[in-house]
Amino acid sequence: MREMKSLEHGVEGEGEVTKSLVKGMLAGLIGGLVATAAKSVVEKIYPPQAAGAAEPETVLAEKIAGHRLRGAEGTAATAAIHWGFGALAGAAYGGLAEYFPAATAKDGASFGLALATLTQETALPAMGLVEEAGEQTVREQTSEMTSHVVYGLITETVRRLVRPRLG
Repeated sequence: MREMKSLEHGVEGEGEVTKSLVKGMLAGLIGGLVATAAKSVVEKIYPPQAAGAAEPETVLAEKIAGHRLRGAEGTAATAAIHWGFGALAGAAYGGLAEYFPAATAKDGASFGLALATLTQETALPAMGLVEEAGEQTVREQTSEMTSHVVYGLITETVRRLVRPRLG
């Protein structure tokens, strides 16, 4: 198997790593978890849903369960979907970034916007978890875009710091 090397930030001899899908995905997963925490903070400050409205993760968990989830059961199911998706999206991004550095454009902000488009404007409305993009309020749209840009920036920042340390 041919060894492929890349340079982080283009400095010869510093940050040189052999490309590895697994290590890229691990670095992205770690970044995705940290970014999910940051996204959660942004959404507390600038919530996308109106007060009392169900979060898409809750609606999905209840669809999967086939009944309304209450208390700890609902909290655990919603958290599992929220954190699981954040980790998996980060891992996919880390794997992609390993072989296609252009995916890290704008320090991850492009990734965040692409993810918001794929989820909030496409997949979630198609699954009936949120309203169609044209029916969402300006607040919903801007909050989701803002929190996803933060998610992308943090995922990339952490990935970039972690990846060289994995070898």
